[in-house]
Amino acid sequence: MSTGMSMEGGNPCKISMLWNWYTVDSCFLASSWHNTTSGMFAGSCIGAALLTVLLEFLRRTMKEYDRYLVRKHTSNINPESAVRSTNGDDKTSEASATPVHRGQGRIGGTRPSLVEQALRALLHMIQFAVAYFIMLLAMYYNGYIIICIFLGAYIGAFIFHWEHLDGGRGVTSASQEPTVCCG
Repeated sequence: MSTGMSMEGGNPCKISMLWNWYTVDSCFLASSWHNTTSGMFAGSCIGAALLTVLLEFLRRTMKEYDRYLVRKHTSNINPESAVRSTNGDDKTSEASATPVHRGQGRIGGTRPSLVEQALRALLHMIQFAVAYFIMLLAMYYNGYIIICIFLGAYIGAFIFHWEHLDGGRGVTSASQEPTVCCG
């Protein structure tokens, strides 16, 4: 089902809620995003891919910021109480007589400060907004735009999820994210 929305200046937008391959006269999100030439449509496709790459960048940024906060917290702990096991056995810290499990240290987690949490929430909000704009673009069912979203996800994951695999513990970007949709 295709509908033509009349634009103030003349040519109608081609919008379909069914799979389509419209290029010229396609519109996305607003009447001002009217692709009147093939070049404009190519720019829209590149923009959709870059928006998806940006989403993967934001996801990695949030992960790195959380890792930074954990490192910051662990560096503030008394080194004697943050003994870590290298052979897999539990050790007991001499300073506190509390068992320390492999890879955990004595810390059970920490709460970020108000400013740190505000920054975490801001990053999440931006990530969430970008993900929903991508979803809205996909809902136009334009094959070219959807392919560009997939390519952007591939490029973004290739660049921003290329991280050290934590030997044996199974901790990777993929194992930590239950879903990749919508933030």
